[in-house]
Amino acid sequence: MSHESLHAPREKLSKHTLAMHQAIVSLIEELEAIDWYRQRADDCEDDALREILLHNMREEIEHGMMTLEWIRRNDPDFAKEMGEILNKEGPIAGHH
Repeated sequence: MSHESLHAPREKLSKHTLAMHQAIVSLIEELEAIDWYRQRADDCEDDALREILLHNMREEIEHGMMTLEWIRRNDPDFAKEMGEILNKEGPIAGHH
């Protein structure tokens, strides 16, 4: 997949770009784990196991949100867009 490797030589990338890459790949992995746990929970017929899977899913959400917050704090472009889009009422699209 495109998120698994760098697309430019590592030695040409800034420390900021490398850190952002690590954070973005980590966020992608957390989102994938959330999706997997949710699907498994939906498919699970054992109530106790379903609750464990949903618990695990929620922990992955927490991990993803911590990573997203790191991205917000460390990238002004993300911070700007997040400030303009997140936690707002009304239509999501067309906020500009």
